[in-house]
Amino acid sequence: MIQRIQTVYLILLALAAGILPFFLNLWTTARGAEVFAQDELWVSIAFYAVAALAVLAVFLFKNRKNQFVLNRLNMILNLFLLGFFVYRSLNLSGGTSVPEKGIGMLIPIVSIVLLFLANRAIKKDEDLVKSVDRLR
Repeated sequence: MIQRIQTVYLILLALAAGILPFFLNLWTTARGAEVFAQDELWVSIAFYAVAALAVLAVFLFKNRKNQFVLNRLNMILNLFLLGFFVYRSLNLSGGTSVPEKGIGMLIPIVSIVLLFLANRAIKKDEDLVKSVDRLR
């Protein structure tokens, strides 16, 4: 449902993970060529999977527990992606003439923050429903 705040967080996540990696460079090679998500097949698949899981979680609004679990799985996928980017950035040479780390490497961090906020809102909804059930 669009009126819930976690839906807004998940839609922002889907837009950030589905569109931004293809316009923001992830890193620059030693030759000066910028690498985007579409240049690495499995990175683009991982970003598409993150966006697809977020969209799927939006449509699970009737089952908050499954939505919560799906967001946790999405966080794990983002942590793997972030781990790859950290590994990749540590293996890039740190030359001063060419900035080699791109801003696109921060997208998994933004994704994790949005997923955390969405899970917190889902937990609030679940607690509200449980408190109303106690009153009946």
